[in-house]
Amino acid sequence: MGLGGCIILIAVGAILTFATDWDMQGVNLDLVGIILMIVGLIGVTTFSSIARRRRVVVPPTTPVVDDPAVHHHRRDGYSDGYGV
Repeated sequence: MGLGGCIILIAVGAILTFATDWDMQGVNLDLVGIILMIVGLIGVTTFSSIARRRRVVVPPTTPVVDDPAVHHHRRDGYSDGYGV
């Protein structure tokens, strides 16, 4: 269930609890609405904690330094890079 589903649960629970005065035998709609709101809130907090953990952290890159002292220039005809 995504974030939208959790928000729908909260809205339906609030409607059942605060905006209706229906009476059903054997069912307390106020309690059902409160339960739906609690489940929706738990879903929102779970979704947000998972989304917070999914952030991608890019490791810092080390700069590439071209050090001429590392390159050994050979004078045997292979200094153009096509030899061994």
